Amino acid sequence: MKKSLIFVIALILTIPSYSQFFDTPGEVTYYTSEWSGERFEDGRPKVPAEILDRMLKVSIEEAWGILRSKGYHNQFEGDWVILHDDVPVVGRALTALYMPKRPEVMDRTTEKGHELGRVGAMNSWPIDALQQGDVYVADGFGKVVDGTLIGDNLGNAIYAKSGNGVVFDAGSRDMEGLAEIEGFNAFVRGFDPSFLTESMLMGINVPIRMGRATVFPGDVVLAKKTGVLFIPAHLAEEVVERAEFIMLRDMFGHEMLKKGVYTPGQIDGQWSDEIKAAFLEWVKNNPDELPMTREALDDYLKDRTW
Repeated sequence: MKKSLIFVIALILTIPSYSQFFDTPGEVTYYTSEWSGERFEDGRPKVPAEILDRMLKVSIEEAWGILRSKGYHNQFEGDWVILHDDVPVVGRALTALYMPKRPEVMDRTTEKGHELGRVGAMNSWPIDALQQGDVYVADGFGKVVDGTLIGDNLGNAIYAKSGNGVVFDAGSRDMEGLAEIEGFNAFVRGFDPSFLTESMLMGINVPIRMGRATVFPGDVVLAKKTGVLFIPAHLAEEVVERAEFIMLRDMFGHEMLKKGVYTPGQIDGQWSDEIKAAFLEWVKNNPDELPMTREALDDYLKDRTW
């Protein structure tokens, strides 16, 4: 009996202690330990703004293929209602987890949140935590009617804090008002005039599910008309570099095919030394087409087998 009690106590001591929001910097850092760069105070990886800017030109298909080659098969989700089809959203994920309301839990969660210094209704707490360049990503369990996480007031607050948009597995209201916020975009499950009710916030900066995708705090969000891809922070720079090379290679290939210089089989297959040389000459003669610096391209090609 004594040995069993000691074992149980030892087991309990090995289980991580979680705060109400499961968002201690140590926990976030531990689960994103592949990232070796700068972090926010909340522990989230701080992917550089330069990488985010370059990510805007990356297509969903290019980035998806790169992630698949790395073994990440569950990072894309489609079927969104989009406020603006032509406004991409790129940034670092700040995640929020909502669940159907349970009265006593919501009361205690609200009370504890206020004790921790959080202000107002709980659906405003993730917004208060946003930093410039963040994308507010919320798992609202697909609820649209009475599941509208924001309207135009909160939309304005989000854009003021982050300069960015939102991705919600939930609904939104005030579509017309949100559409007037220049630069803001929303990827949601639907729009509805109802208010948020019977939902409670259970986590900020926790791992969440977005349809068939798993999202971690600090993931890079790439949201375009095709859908939304969530890129692990430690792969963001590699995704950008490889995608930029693919874009450059495709531009060269399309031009050569239009001119009849090479056949589709030559361009789509393994490039010969002749084609590689022609590509480098084309790059030299078309510096304005480079999505990166020539030095960065040369560094990238050193470790590539084409």
